[in-house]
Amino acid sequence: MRACIIQPPYSKDSSKSDEYFDYKIQQLDKCDETVDIIVLPEYSDVPCATATREETIFYHNKYINILLNKCIETAKRCNALVFVNALYEENNNFRNTTYVYNRKGALIGKYFKKHLPPLELNTLELDSDYTFEFSEPYVIEVDGLRYGFLTCYDFYFYESFANIARKNVDIIIGCSLQRSDSHAAIEIICRFLAYNTNAYVIRSSVSFNENSDICGASMVVSPYGEVLKNMEGKFGMEIVEFDPEDKHYKPAGFGNPDAPHYEYIEFGRKPWQYRPAGSAIIKNEYMLKYPRVCAHRGFSTIAPENSMPAFGAAIAMGAEEIEFDLWPTLDGEIVSCHDRNLERVSTGTGLITEHTLSELEKLDFGIKFGEKFKGLHIIKFEEILKKFSCHVIMNIHIKPLSYSEPYPENTMKKIIELIKRYDCEKYVYLMLETDMQIEQFKEYAPEISVCVGHLEDRPWEIVDRAIKFGCEKVQLYKPYFNQDMIDKAHANGIRCNVFWSDEPKETKEFLDMGIDTILTNDYNRISQVVKG
Repeated sequence: MRACIIQPPYSKDSSKSDEYFDYKIQQLDKCDETVDIIVLPEYSDVPCATATREETIFYHNKYINILLNKCIETAKRCNALVFVNALYEENNNFRNTTYVYNRKGALIGKYFKKHLPPLELNTLELDSDYTFEFSEPYVIEVDGLRYGFLTCYDFYFYESFANIARKNVDIIIGCSLQRSDSHAAIEIICRFLAYNTNAYVIRSSVSFNENSDICGASMVVSPYGEVLKNMEGKFGMEIVEFDPEDKHYKPAGFGNPDAPHYEYIEFGRKPWQYRPAGSAIIKNEYMLKYPRVCAHRGFSTIAPENSMPAFGAAIAMGAEEIEFDLWPTLDGEIVSCHDRNLERVSTGTGLITEHTLSELEKLDFGIKFGEKFKGLHIIKFEEILKKFSCHVIMNIHIKPLSYSEPYPENTMKKIIELIKRYDCEKYVYLMLETDMQIEQFKEYAPEISVCVGHLEDRPWEIVDRAIKFGCEKVQLYKPYFNQDMIDKAHANGIRCNVFWSDEPKETKEFLDMGIDTILTNDYNRISQVVKG
């Protein structure tokens, strides 16, 4: 099999766009029937760097039809597969797309880039909603060979390589720009990808300068991790011959039969050792849209509050947020319970903070809700994180042990350490009440959002306090708020929770006022109002 990789010149000077676009077309014209695969770079419809969405779309509109028609013509003339990346209009917006044309010039596939960098999200404002949904690696099969895809920024997400390997791909197509990496760095990435997927990597990029060691590096790499060709900074095209059936097999551990490298790795894989991932992961606190519903103490009208059944029910039904409360035990463990006093929610007496975890675990935290929940134990903060990390936004009410003293430093550090251990910094916010403790947590963990809570002696100052301490949210406590407070919060970039509403009519009124998140005990009814 013969693959042609095209590496055109590229510039920050958009006045060269016509010249550099014509260069690509000329390279396509040089291809002949001896090649089987032709790969062009990312953004082949935008030949030079652009600064705005409008400029990018201008060049896309100018060149896209010429480009795609030339690719179709080339596929037919050369009897080759052509892979070209350009914008594609979808959902009244554009997606970064790799088009796949078969030997007859028919469009047989479109790969949408799965990881968009800040430029594409914030400046070009490309459609990205699909990237927040679960999806399998995109694979198409042509003439008995299986093709996988990565585009530019995708190459950096090594955790996706194992998932691609599971699809038994033969060739991975990489349309790229990668304008800030060295040839050596790009080569490392591509060799690692090829070796770990047992596939040939065919990468096409652009080059700023034939003498530069940045950008460029269009290449073909074998499953052995061997670089068959690296164009480095050279303009033009290269044809590389390889046998797609020549794969790399090695002993799957000393003395074992030969197998692909990824099969050997799969044998020992321990997903719980790595970062949270998979179809249950939701958008983080900074991405998830409003308005939201926060299940107060979980779905607490159908299961005991602050219990795993209550949290699990809410999350299973689609709650964007759950709220729960934290206390330290006498021996320094962190547990979840609303009351500091044990009588209302358990078979115990006295204060949580006066008991060790072992003592608390002997109590029944379910029987007072109902016989069916008899035997429930108090839950540790770590258990909540371990089960629901990144599956939901957690509104964590850190109960003050004192309203006049700082929060115990060791306990604060343990709470933050647990959040970080479970990779949850972007999936939690801390609900704090006293100014002293807000300042304390803000100083120690400024990367974690803080929600200012209600103070009985200063209820109308909650928004001003949030502004003063640079907090991200307020949790308004009815009836101690009004429209002016909500408007002032929003004007300062502060989101507004309200505690609480279990009545649909009241919920609608709160939403009309601009409340961002409704805390509720009755998740099912209130979620239907908020989600329409």
